[in-house]
Amino acid sequence: MYDLVIRGGTIVDGSGDDRFVGDVAIMDGRIAAIGKVEGTGARELDATGQLVTPGWVDMHTHYDGQVTWDPYLTPSGWHGVTTAVMGNCGVGFAPCRAEDREWLIQTMEGVEDIPGTALTEGIDWDWETFPEYLDALERKPHAIDFAAQVPHSALRAYVMGEKASEQNDANPEEIARMKDLVAEALNAGAVGFSTSRTPLHKTARGVEVAGTRAQTDELFGIAQALRETAKGVFECASEHLRVVDETVWMKQIARETGRPVVFNLSQIDEDPTLYARLLKVLEECEAEGLPVYGQSAGRAIGICMSWQGTAHPFAAYPSWLQMMADGLYTWEQKRERIMSPGFKEQLLSEKPFGVWDFAEMVTKSFDKMFPLRDGNSYEPEANESIAAVAEREGRTPQEVAFDWLMEADGNGMIYFPLFNYSGNGLDASYELHSHERTFMGLSDGGAHCGAICDAGMPTFMLSFWTRDRTRGPTFSVEYIVKRQTSETADFYGLHDRGLLKVGYLADVNVIDYDNLALQRPEVAYDLPAGGRRLLQKAIGYSFTIKSGQIIIEDGQPTNVMAGGLVRGMQPAPVAAAAK
Repeated sequence: MYDLVIRGGTIVDGSGDDRFVGDVAIMDGRIAAIGKVEGTGARELDATGQLVTPGWVDMHTHYDGQVTWDPYLTPSGWHGVTTAVMGNCGVGFAPCRAEDREWLIQTMEGVEDIPGTALTEGIDWDWETFPEYLDALERKPHAIDFAAQVPHSALRAYVMGEKASEQNDANPEEIARMKDLVAEALNAGAVGFSTSRTPLHKTARGVEVAGTRAQTDELFGIAQALRETAKGVFECASEHLRVVDETVWMKQIARETGRPVVFNLSQIDEDPTLYARLLKVLEECEAEGLPVYGQSAGRAIGICMSWQGTAHPFAAYPSWLQMMADGLYTWEQKRERIMSPGFKEQLLSEKPFGVWDFAEMVTKSFDKMFPLRDGNSYEPEANESIAAVAEREGRTPQEVAFDWLMEADGNGMIYFPLFNYSGNGLDASYELHSHERTFMGLSDGGAHCGAICDAGMPTFMLSFWTRDRTRGPTFSVEYIVKRQTSETADFYGLHDRGLLKVGYLADVNVIDYDNLALQRPEVAYDLPAGGRRLLQKAIGYSFTIKSGQIIIEDGQPTNVMAGGLVRGMQPAPVAAAAK
């Protein structure tokens, strides 16, 4: 008797091969049989009319702190993710001396917009080195699997000290020490090293994250740890306009180490065709046999603006800022002031204070602001923007923005597609995801809690790109499933998952595809210390199964802890390797 049998589902096995109707049998946490299963299961699931896929493998998350208190790594766990890779963009929490904890919290708070109070209260620090960090995580129960990378900022501070790590170039002795620590971490189970090169990544104190300006000799020196151990990925969050220049050293690192190098690849308004030139660079890397790749988001990387969020058009207006001076910090207090007589008129009569260039662009580009009233508003037409509506109705953009924010009893949202939307559509995203040298990434699960809500990207990929898109070409279900299962798993050397084949981990989603849908984002205060975050749930996940055990049933957690830390690369099953 099998532990579990899934009967009569439409199996999309993660390989890219055509779907077929059949059964999946699970025993001892692994796929035991697939196709026509004759034996019975201790439990049997009827998947007739539903998709049966591998669990999603999300290669770009920021659960480095949340993983210490949230076993489901929500919201990713709600969206069929059974393995998450964290420690991206050069930020994380190990290695770390006790006196540097607050500094690392401020770094994560600034770069990834995760409330510092939540991190302070939620993290149970019982490590210093990176191997000790992995040990500490391994001791905690988890519903899904996760793997960790070594973050450059924490590494630099550990070796150079806080101030020096933000201000100085590393000397040869410091570089050698960093290389040794990365090698130690890789041997203990880290799956890579990550760094940030973009000035957009600033700490809560407004300082560029440590390592942003690191010289290439430091990057090459650290990368030798990957060469010496023959382990790990080199992940980089580059400055968008400098990526082409930076691929020069990325190619050299890939050439010297033989290890994969991956950088964040998006379309940007400042140079809307730059992504196409970068795809050409990736093709040159392929021709040279160099493992250099891009990772791209499944849709526009978009800001969700709301009164409760980090960003909205009135964030720099005197009346809004006065709330802080008056001690109105909770949403209830702010909402009462916003709805008070005369507030709207006063606010709309004001001019905003000057802010830094990026914030200026975000808060004033009304042609890039669209209504977000459901979970399907991610490819809006230009005529739906605040600017277009204001012109049609003879109103100011600010008045339209205010009214939209006041919808749903003050819980209205405005969508601002920041990247991948220069042509008022997702054709660039389609091109990026059509390319064999890119990977599905940048969901940023666990991060940007007050501004971006993209952890539901795996659900969006399946529902939008294979079924719901009306403004351009789409992908097959088989392609999108492969895109976020076997492809992402194999890239990080996790060869034991991502496929529904005999011997592989029984990480499975049973999906009511016809009814699969994202719900509207919402603001919740459910982090430690009442910390705020944007959340987006989904409907349509009938079952999510981790290592043969049901962890989500009809959208509800079962509190079965079947996951945990993945230490380093994992070999393919012997049965699969023999074929």
